Amino acid sequence: MDYKTVSLSDQVFEHLESNILSGKYQRGEIITELQLCSELGVSRTPIREALRRLFQEHLIEDTPRGTMVLGITPKDFEDMSEIRLRIEDLAVRGFIKNSDADSLKALNEAVDFQEFYLARGDIDQLKALDGRFHEIIYAGCGSMILRDTLSPLHKKIQQYRRNALRTPDRASHSVREHREILQAIQAKDADLAAERIKQHIRNAMARGLTDGEEA
Repeated sequence: MDYKTVSLSDQVFEHLESNILSGKYQRGEIITELQLCSELGVSRTPIREALRRLFQEHLIEDTPRGTMVLGITPKDFEDMSEIRLRIEDLAVRGFIKNSDADSLKALNEAVDFQEFYLARGDIDQLKALDGRFHEIIYAGCGSMILRDTLSPLHKKIQQYRRNALRTPDRASHSVREHREILQAIQAKDADLAAERIKQHIRNAMARGLTDGEEA
């Protein structure tokens, strides 16, 4: 097996997936192997492998006009948020039960840094730290099944997460909600933490679906 080719294919896939999930490639846009080879400076082999995986992820589809970007639709976002509403409270309960001092410290630092970057209006850093906050909970919840279910969902909605942080008001609400979830976790109040994380998801859903207006 040519591990270098596998590695390159993975890199190409991650690059294209990121461009789709971030909205750089818009829904309905046609992409071609030739265009992608030129853009990334690679041969067709890793491009074809990456496109095959993107088809499997339902992020692109074949049309009479060519390969079309599907991305994550508002309906997809709603469906993924509904799944999170039903199981992310299990993750936060598991985190309270199973997490160690290092995980709690990392979660606190993620919120501290969010507040730091909120004051500077750095949306990119806020989005990255939003991801880190939830990933720490998933990783420390004690369930690989929950982690493997929730992590891909949270990754796939990144364009909507960015929209939820688009304005200072939205970003402020989100960071405050993270702080409140953290406080409930530190108090080991599982019921309160579960309710706060569900309300956070509901609010993020509303903010993510509102474009250009205050949520």
